[in-house]
Amino acid sequence: MYACICHAVTDRELDTVISTGATSHQAVARACGAGTGCGSCVDRICDRLAELGITRASAPVSSMAAS
Repeated sequence: MYACICHAVTDRELDTVISTGATSHQAVARACGAGTGCGSCVDRICDRLAELGITRASAPVSSMAAS
């Protein structure tokens, strides 16, 4: 099943990206592009991180917007 339809990222790929060190939806986006299209999967990504017990370890989204 797809976690991100815009970039054809599957649930399995999402889990792989997370297991290799992505600890925020921003890190997932950098690793595979998920969450950078329409944005509708960002909540799904955050939910998956929470399911795995990963807390948000990166900068808030507002600071990324300034980049």
